[in-house]
Amino acid sequence: MTTSSSNVSPVSPELLKAAAESKAWPFEEARKIVKRYEKTGYPAQVLFETGYGPSGLPHIGTFGEVARTTMVRHAFHVLTEFKVPTKLICFSDDMDGLRKVPDNVPNPEMLRAYLGKPLTAVPDPFDSGMSFGAANNARLRAFLDRFGFDYKFASSTEYYRSGRFDATLLKVLKHYDEIMAVILPTLREERKKTYSPFLPIHPKTGVVMQVPVEERNLEAGTIVWRDPDTGERFETPVTGGHAKLQWKPDWAMRWVALGVDYEMAGKDLIDSVKLGAEICKILGGRAPEGFNYELFLDENGQKISKSKGNGLTIEEWLTYAPTESLSLYMFQKPKTAKKLYFDVIPRAVDEYYTFLSAYPRQDWPNRLGNPVWHIHNGNPPTIDLPVPFALLLNLASASNASEKGVMWGFISRYAPGVSPETHPELDRLTEYAIRYFDDFVKPAKKFREPDDVERATLEAVSRRLAELPAGASGEDIQNALLDVARGIERYQDHTKTSPTGGPGVSVSFFQMLYEVLLGQERGPRFGSFVALYGIEETRELIAKALSGELRA
Repeated sequence: MTTSSSNVSPVSPELLKAAAESKAWPFEEARKIVKRYEKTGYPAQVLFETGYGPSGLPHIGTFGEVARTTMVRHAFHVLTEFKVPTKLICFSDDMDGLRKVPDNVPNPEMLRAYLGKPLTAVPDPFDSGMSFGAANNARLRAFLDRFGFDYKFASSTEYYRSGRFDATLLKVLKHYDEIMAVILPTLREERKKTYSPFLPIHPKTGVVMQVPVEERNLEAGTIVWRDPDTGERFETPVTGGHAKLQWKPDWAMRWVALGVDYEMAGKDLIDSVKLGAEICKILGGRAPEGFNYELFLDENGQKISKSKGNGLTIEEWLTYAPTESLSLYMFQKPKTAKKLYFDVIPRAVDEYYTFLSAYPRQDWPNRLGNPVWHIHNGNPPTIDLPVPFALLLNLASASNASEKGVMWGFISRYAPGVSPETHPELDRLTEYAIRYFDDFVKPAKKFREPDDVERATLEAVSRRLAELPAGASGEDIQNALLDVARGIERYQDHTKTSPTGGPGVSVSFFQMLYEVLLGQERGPRFGSFVALYGIEETRELIAKALSGELRA
């Protein structure tokens, strides 16, 4: 998903017109930035930012923020005909104190000894030899690099210690009372008594201290505070990394210090964004543009968390599906809460290839609404996929395939001339399908015994299949199955009409086929599955189901 403002083809008038009118959310977001500078002209560089809290392992939500921001950045490039330089900063809040021990890391006892210290001063529990903050930063960068994102990584610890924030931190000190007046009304009464925007680093223990400020010295640029345990009094510079800000004023300070033009945030941070915008104004800056996306939920509807490790990890998704399917999931409905667990993967994979297949036939307005344009920065690849992923899963299920050679035996017969060499993308998907089947489908398989009506139906299906030619198409097979179902009262749906004017076929017919023959509740079009798996092989499957062999 690399995006750059150099080495690109000129934007055609047709593309530019479609982009200006596109309702796709990345263009709607990009137009906010265009409007931001329509009266003043653009700065030397438009800055996009994403944030990451390295208190836990990077998760898919972190990737989603970078992927979505990259999509907006590319849309902005198109709207400005790639004439305005941009940069994306991935900022890590690695100077935050370790507030609690994450649930999903080793050596928790070791970490407890470092509670309160900056994440860059806490040893990595995975024994990498780096600090916990630095190791998590490295994990994040490795993942972003794997996707080819164009970004600059920024460390809070490095920026504070290098003096990059010093001038703006002194502004915070100068406007201390105004900032407190904005923040205090948002706090609980107990918290108000001890709150300060500044968190001094204890010169003896190295802990990030959450203590009230007793005095401020604007001329010296220092704050005076007291150790609550010993009563010892300290005077600490607010510059040079001797202190940091609470995260809400820190966010606003960063916007001002760096000149951030665009940053999105989760829906749970709407109030924090508004508060940050007020602080930004106090400091003489302008809050960035952005929007609030909905949160990802785990299988139980709980917000996914770095410290809990619930929901899917980045590595887990990519074990069972290509990266583009994950990017598609991030593109779709960003303002709708979505569950993020293993069951969503197969659909995301097939939807991606469906969008990719449609792209060449579309005009510019529809192309810009197609997710693959945004996933591939305006240059989607051309891929021929003769077998959908869901069908590969069913093939793996029916054949109990544990290696690709078995799968390719069926595929080559179904699509002559198609091989791993001619269709490497399909070959890659067969590997994903086998992994997904082994880990999720196979353990959950539950074949049921057919009742008397179902047994008679299956026998009729087998006889009808025997009448079809060996090379019958999926459509012909599907019609033959429907013919059988229409003659059985249980499967007649009188709310539907068949091509001959009689009742249609109930979905319960196909559900029965899947439950009895494949041990699962649903799947893709059954006629297509039979065409891929083979008519005789399907009749053998029916025979095994009727004999009880599948259940055994």
